[in-house]
Order: sequence, then structure tokens, then C-alpha cells
Amino acid sequence: MHIEILGPGCARCHGLEANVHKALEMLGREAEVVDVTDIQQIMAYGVMSTPALVIDGKVITAGRVLSPEEAKKAIVGAGA
Repeated sequence: MHIEILGPGCARCHGLEANVHKALEMLGREAEVVDVTDIQQIMAYGVMSTPALVIDGKVITAGRVLSPEEAKKAIVGAGA
């Protein structure tokens, strides 16, 4: 599983990343989690509001920080 956090590296982006890591820990799963800060890469996903969560190439959410529980549901829903 490949998870991307899209955003400029702001506090909200770091918060989303931390919550994704917590969700993975709760699920007992591992995934590659990367920060994408390049505006061209972010725009390629069609994301206009950050932070955004992308799982295996699919934009799951944009413009909000998911709680660990919401991130857990998103990861499970993405088929992980």
C-alpha cells in the first residue's frame, strides 16, 4: 500500500500524516507513507485544497485533517 499526504508541509499536513501513522498502528499494518509537497504533483491529482490523502493513487480526502479513526476507516475502505 502506498499512501501520500499532499500539501505544502504545513502543520495540518503533519497532523494528517501523524493520524495516518496512528491508524496504521491501530490496524497493525504497514504502508509506505510519503509527503508530496511539489505543487505540480499535487495539481496532477486535481487537488485544490490541502492537506489531501491519497491511497494507491486515489484521492480519498482533501482539505481536512482526518482523525486517526477516520484515517483507519479510509485505509480499510481503500482495500488495505
